[in-house]
Amino acid sequence: MLRSLSTVIGAAALAAGITLTAGSAMADKAAPKLGFSIDDLRVERWARDRDYFIAAAKELGATVDVQSADANEQRQISQLENLISKGVDAIVIVPFNSRVLTNVVSEAKKAGIKVLSYDRLILNADVDAYISFDNERVGQIQAEGLVKLVPKGNYYLLGGAPTDNNAKLLRNGQLKVLQPLIDKGDIKVVGSQWVPEWSATEALKIAENALTANNNKIDAIVASNDGTAGGAIQALVAQGLAGKVAVSGQDCDLAAAQRVFSGTQSLTVYKPLKLIATEAAKLSVQLVRGEKPAYNTKLNNGLKDVDSLLLTPTPITKANLDLLVKDNFYTQAQIEGK
Repeated sequence: MLRSLSTVIGAAALAAGITLTAGSAMADKAAPKLGFSIDDLRVERWARDRDYFIAAAKELGATVDVQSADANEQRQISQLENLISKGVDAIVIVPFNSRVLTNVVSEAKKAGIKVLSYDRLILNADVDAYISFDNERVGQIQAEGLVKLVPKGNYYLLGGAPTDNNAKLLRNGQLKVLQPLIDKGDIKVVGSQWVPEWSATEALKIAENALTANNNKIDAIVASNDGTAGGAIQALVAQGLAGKVAVSGQDCDLAAAQRVFSGTQSLTVYKPLKLIATEAAKLSVQLVRGEKPAYNTKLNNGLKDVDSLLLTPTPITKANLDLLVKDNFYTQAQIEGK
């Protein structure tokens, strides 16, 4: 009896180590094709993630197609649709807008493509997994570092992008530390604003207006990343307050490491990019190969409890800047601006 064409193809695929999902793209277990859709490669941090991810994927026998949305949500959606049409086996997404990808993620899943949310949790979408550093813990570290320096005084809360779920998680972490001190009357929040697209330029304008509104009487600025910290510090420099007002950050951008060294930024938060990128590549390949990744929690994204792997961040102050050198993240000369 002749077997059906689909049976023959299925048997051949199985023999070649390739799995077929009904109505979907073929998943190549031996040499997975990964798509990496990144919010904005013009940001220093994401270029590092890309390079580490590609290197780790290559070690695992996978190839990577990288796309940069340049902070444009429609461009990211179009690029994701393009990756789906190319028949990649898994797509790793750093979302520009965490709230607008429900439909395109659904398209990917219908095509049998695994979807991994990277660093920022994609909301209300059927993603397979999420990997990030513990963002609430990052927010706690930021606030703890500032409270250690300024236990009492006027605080300004400089949030991240309102389109980024991480910005809310960071704020939750910050308030876990600050709220008891606010309730006690030790800390007064004299202003709070989100920064569109994590823009340093917008952060500069917001900080300028905050200083004017408060007659320069601000003791600490809870900046949610290094870019916004840089904008705020520009405003402080103009008022002769740089180094006098405590400022937090995160990501260990080179400029931020230099500011921590010079004393104008109080702390940043180190999230080893090689670690998250390498783990993300490993996780993606495991999903394609039907293996079970080592998740350590689940996070609800509004649609489902998403299997998640949360990594541990590290506070960086002038006292332990050498950790970045030991990890080959920067050289001492780079940190000192030489």
